[in-house]
Amino acid sequence: MERIQPLTHTIALVDDDQNILTSLSLALEAEGFAVRSYSNGAEALSALTARPVDLVLLDIKMPRMNGVEMLAQLRRHSNVPVIFLTSKDEEEDELEGLRSGADDYIKKPFSQSLLIERMRVLLRRNEIAAGVETDVIARGELVLDSTCHVCTWKGEAVPLTVTEFLILKSLALRPGHVKTRDQLMDAAYGEHICVDDRTIDSHIKRLRRKFHRIDEDFGQIETLYGIGYRYNAD
Repeated sequence: MERIQPLTHTIALVDDDQNILTSLSLALEAEGFAVRSYSNGAEALSALTARPVDLVLLDIKMPRMNGVEMLAQLRRHSNVPVIFLTSKDEEEDELEGLRSGADDYIKKPFSQSLLIERMRVLLRRNEIAAGVETDVIARGELVLDSTCHVCTWKGEAVPLTVTEFLILKSLALRPGHVKTRDQLMDAAYGEHICVDDRTIDSHIKRLRRKFHRIDEDFGQIETLYGIGYRYNAD
């Protein structure tokens, strides 16, 4: 008798293009994912607030509420991994998406196999950050707990996405040592996923902004122009 494989991850697919909703839902379900489809951001936000998922595939240009607006509201209470799917191809659009809290960005038309591989990378990283690892890193006022994906600064929680958490962890593991953008890409995305240098820069800006909301004097993440970044624990 054929063995039925359980559905291990639930994916939210948010796009106003019915053809994409149909074709991509079929492709994801064939790979063993459970899929919830939404045709606009407002509907999706309400549903995801009530019933969280493991990963969100989110179009930018949609009626009623676009993807950037939806993600900004979603990030107020959730760090679920998010990949933007968009036909926009301007660099500023990509940076806007990353600044709003997206973990990855892929342009239409795209390879479904490539998209699924990127999804699996994010899901694996999320699982690691959520509990597979058991280490706690303490660097002065900074505490990173990989077991429960918690970051605190001076005792206050700093809400981080999976990508932000992994970038900060990579820096904090070896204070004072410079990490190149390529090294941070590997730490956050894996060796088989290529992203632009400015993607890492955008994540660093978001990290700093989140810490500055708690502590205006936070300056532990240092930029070495033309080289990369380092964490200063002093």
